[in-house]
Amino acid sequence: MSDSGGKDPGVKDPGGKDPGVKDPGVKDPGVSDPGEAGRPAPARATRRVGPFRSSTFRLALFSMAPFGVLVVILFGFLYIGTVELIDAQANATIEAEVRGLSEQYNGRGLGRLIQVIQERSGVNGEKGSVYLLTGPDLTPLAGNLRSWPADAVQKGDWLSFTVQHRTGDVVTTQQIRARPFRLAGGFRLLVGRDMAERQEFQVVIAKTLAWALGITILLGIAVAIYLSRKLLRRVEAVAATSRTIVFGDLARRMPIDGSGDEFDHLSASLNDMLDQIEQLMTGMRAVADSLAHDLRSPLTRLKGRIEVALRRGGDASEYRKTLGATIADTDAILSTFNALLAIAQAEAGAARGGMLPLELGRIARDAAELYEPLAEEKGIRFEQSVADGIAIVGHPQLLAQSVANLLDNAIKYTPAGGAIALTLDESGPNAELRVADSGPGIAPQDRERVLERFVRLDVSRTTPGSGLGLALVAAVAKLHRARLTLEDNGPGLKVTLSFEKAPAGSLPVDAAA
Repeated sequence: MSDSGGKDPGVKDPGGKDPGVKDPGVKDPGVSDPGEAGRPAPARATRRVGPFRSSTFRLALFSMAPFGVLVVILFGFLYIGTVELIDAQANATIEAEVRGLSEQYNGRGLGRLIQVIQERSGVNGEKGSVYLLTGPDLTPLAGNLRSWPADAVQKGDWLSFTVQHRTGDVVTTQQIRARPFRLAGGFRLLVGRDMAERQEFQVVIAKTLAWALGITILLGIAVAIYLSRKLLRRVEAVAATSRTIVFGDLARRMPIDGSGDEFDHLSASLNDMLDQIEQLMTGMRAVADSLAHDLRSPLTRLKGRIEVALRRGGDASEYRKTLGATIADTDAILSTFNALLAIAQAEAGAARGGMLPLELGRIARDAAELYEPLAEEKGIRFEQSVADGIAIVGHPQLLAQSVANLLDNAIKYTPAGGAIALTLDESGPNAELRVADSGPGIAPQDRERVLERFVRLDVSRTTPGSGLGLALVAAVAKLHRARLTLEDNGPGLKVTLSFEKAPAGSLPVDAAA
């Protein structure tokens, strides 16, 4: 059983160089071949994107900014915490010194205090320590300061001032933090420490922060350049392949490096799309070629019959006979065109807007009512078992034409005395429509091929048909997301269409009745 295509026996093979049809391999002198002048130039020049102008480079730099801010924040916390620790240690040391000297004064008198201060502020004293003991009138009595600091800045109980020392021609400045203390009898004590360590730490932190920011910026730029170059290579590969495809090489595909990243997924999706486009373009060329050959014969016969009738003349009965044969050829041509339009409508999805909930059993019974008399006329037993109330979402006209094509094929290829069975039942969440016959069937290796346009097997070349019946069924099945299977019926062929059932209650009341 097959009505999927083939060339009319009266049509000369394309290799026969029929004079009425131009050989596609022969160049028309009036048409320029782009291949004669080499590959065509693009419509506009494509400018290569540099790594510094790419969006990846800008995105990498933008992503680097938070890391720079994070470096500044981390070093800021480190600086503040360390400075506070240094200040706290200096304050604790000064406080301990003040308490110790005050106890010396209270316990052993002014003389002992002067002696201790002179020892601690002398050559053998602790480096960086500052001491000053004055009388009530601020006259210096002991210590390594010449006088009470006049430029001291007081903040709470603490004083901050600078002290300059000259060693030869070199003048050094010390930043002193001191604690003033008033002793009994009006004497005043000043104990402080040089904060050079604090200043040195500030310099170290500033330099470290500058280096860290510089390294972060350089690393960020290096990473941005690396990423932009790497991604640009992938993008350029896709762009180059796209340009090749635009120039007409539909066999090219987007490169996939096997990394499984987003570029591979995008390339795989584009390749699937290109496969579909190439398949459609190949199908269009095949349809055009098949139409040119399959329609040439009936059109030639039609024209020849009319010309013969006009040359012979004759009575009205001969003209009527000629017109009847002409109408039959015209009907065959219109049937081919209508089938092609229905296939194109189904494959393009244009009919999806006309899909609605319907009872599949009603369509099956209507088709059976139409074809059962034809089967009985040919001596074929027609059996049907159609369940009621099975609803699907579909296009009623295309579904009716598909069932009609299946029954027409079954009757056409089933010999007299054979049987045809039309069945509709439920199988889990699906509705299964089956048409089985006892004809010659289709070999397993040909079952995919017969679903293409204008494909007819040797067994079907003696029967009338355009080779579009099963192609239309396949297109309608694809439109409805149905599963189409061709199986051996032992003998014969069994075609099954498995549809997803519509939700319960989706049918209108009159359709479900």
